[in-house]
Amino acid sequence: MLPVVLKACLIWIGILVLAIANGVVREAILLPWLGEVAAYRVSGLLLSALILGMAYLALPWLPELSSQQYAWLGLGWLALTLVFEFSFGLAQGKTWPEMLAAYTFQQGNLWPVVLAVTLSAPYLAARMRGWV
Repeated sequence: MLPVVLKACLIWIGILVLAIANGVVREAILLPWLGEVAAYRVSGLLLSALILGMAYLALPWLPELSSQQYAWLGLGWLALTLVFEFSFGLAQGKTWPEMLAAYTFQQGNLWPVVLAVTLSAPYLAARMRGWV
């Protein structure tokens, strides 16, 4: 049986795959169809729903946790997301101001909302299941 931390990391990798797919859809379909502001808003809302959905579907794979443990799980997912986001941005040669622009809600970017959902998704999903 896999330890809880490993399972939580595997779930986060699933979220990462969904986020990358969401970005591909945004760039290939939503931007040309809706324009920048609307595309970023739709993409942010879609990714938030995907993250919450992944948490809801994946939580039964984990043992039942306490409210505090679900909160720690969300904090871990948030930390992994931020480390990935900034590492990937730096590897692409982006500057810190370029990367931090995503946190300002400019041009319809809902990235801070996505991060809030990432943080709260395990707890919210557990509440939706009636576990906490």
